[in-house]
Amino acid sequence: MHNHLVAALDIGGTKIAGALVDGRGRILVRTQAPTPATEDGDTVMGAVETVLAGLAADPRWERATAVGIGSAGPVDASAGTVSPVNVPGWRDYPLVDRVRGAAGGLPVTLVGDGVAMTAAEHWQGAARGYDNALCMVVSTGVGGGLVLGGTLRPGPSGNAGHIGHISVDLDGDACPCGSRGCVERIASGPNIARRALADGWLPGPDGDTTAAAVAASARAGDRIATASFERAAQALAAGIAATATLVEIEIAVIGGGVAGAGDVLFDPLRRALRDYATLSFVQQLKVAPALMGNDAGLVGAAAAASLGDPDGAAAGVSS
Repeated sequence: MHNHLVAALDIGGTKIAGALVDGRGRILVRTQAPTPATEDGDTVMGAVETVLAGLAADPRWERATAVGIGSAGPVDASAGTVSPVNVPGWRDYPLVDRVRGAAGGLPVTLVGDGVAMTAAEHWQGAARGYDNALCMVVSTGVGGGLVLGGTLRPGPSGNAGHIGHISVDLDGDACPCGSRGCVERIASGPNIARRALADGWLPGPDGDTTAAAVAASARAGDRIATASFERAAQALAAGIAATATLVEIEIAVIGGGVAGAGDVLFDPLRRALRDYATLSFVQQLKVAPALMGNDAGLVGAAAAASLGDPDGAAAGVSS
């Protein structure tokens, strides 16, 4: 079984990455193409086909038994379609059918990118050994996925665990999703920077206004930058605590660019979590940084396609 490989795709608004992944989660072959995000749907699909062709050019492609896709969302796994917010040419785009055709009829599994990251972290990363986990990507957006009872739970449409659109401020700012006060509207990288700028934070001489620059200012003692990260941490803590109270997770794993802020994010997050996770059965909840880095999407897409163990790497079973 471990001689088999999975072709994995990690599709985002900036790049489309591909890999052949073995039963131990090792990436053997990589390909990549930029996402023509402003073009029509078939042009974007052409970039996906280019990545698949790069994988198929390797002789090990013959050992591929399935394709796993982790895509920016929303996705609809039951219909096999995707409608990524940052790829406007794809609306209800039949990605599974198109990839199946380009991959010679191999079975295809589709999940959201947050679910893919969760599969990777549970199989090989910070959530390994935990039967109940929430894993989050905090970057341009905020996504996530759930492992419950030792099994990845993507939900009927492949979006379960999408914590970014839990409302944590009933009178908060309007979110592009249509709700108000969502975790993403407060804790995503662009919104951390937006709040800091609105409150009077001044970027350095290089003019960098990203969340990473705000984090650097916070690390240097800037009070406005620190307050913006504390607000983000509070929103994340409220969303994590709500999730833990609902489904009794043991650990919350946080990855993505904003997690790169390190203690600037994690210290206030752990403090805030003590204020929100107050019931006895969630007080021992752990928070940890993700370990899989940029490979999470590919390894997780492979895991979601039930790589390796017949019970499935998708179930988080290490092989």
